[in-house]
Amino acid sequence: MSADGGVTVEFAGEYFPIERGGRFVVGREGDLELDDNLFLHRHFLEITDADGLWWLSNVGTRLSATVTDSAGGVQAWLAPGARLPLVFEKTTVVFSAGPTTYELTLHAAEPTFRATRREPDDGGASTIGEVPLTLSQKLLILALAEPQLRRDGTGMSEIPTSAKAAERLGWTVTRFNRKLDNVCDKFDRIGVPGMRGGQRSVATNRRARLVEHVVASRLVTREDLPLLDAVHEVPENDE
Repeated sequence: MSADGGVTVEFAGEYFPIERGGRFVVGREGDLELDDNLFLHRHFLEITDADGLWWLSNVGTRLSATVTDSAGGVQAWLAPGARLPLVFEKTTVVFSAGPTTYELTLHAAEPTFRATRREPDDGGASTIGEVPLTLSQKLLILALAEPQLRRDGTGMSEIPTSAKAAERLGWTVTRFNRKLDNVCDKFDRIGVPGMRGGQRSVATNRRARLVEHVVASRLVTREDLPLLDAVHEVPENDE
């Protein structure tokens, strides 16, 4: 898919090849102009060929991105000013700007990393640090992530409002927001950024960051969506 030794950027069903020695800028302006979203930096991400490797750099000043391998086994948080080598055959980049979440896929012609085969779960004890979710918490996450999980190559999706997500689940907005607080607290305790709101935080950004994290880490997948249409007896106190 990518040129010899190069990298190809995939977005919304379009492909943008970058040749060796090239430089590619993603943002409101650049080689890949996402849209006129004013929450998005003019120049946000930069892909360059240097020191024998391809690099993904965050050249913005405010937004961050989540970077994962195609299998979801490796996840990194790319903060402003940071850069990462593109060592996987296929790398997924997810980030939010205001209410909109974007996804890019980067295809490397000559990856330097090959995934090792994972042995199936032997049913042993759970690893410390994993996040157990109640049924209601998983349903809440699915209601927020549904547009992104259902997209077919659109590369972006709108995050539902709390009212829309609550309506999807048949809950009151008060109940939804209480459970959302509990879910965000749970992820905050294991170090996921953006889960706690401050004075300058917008509720939309917290929901977008939650969706970004659960989709990138494959905590929920498209195969989980039928849960939303099943009939569940979820007790009010199932936090």
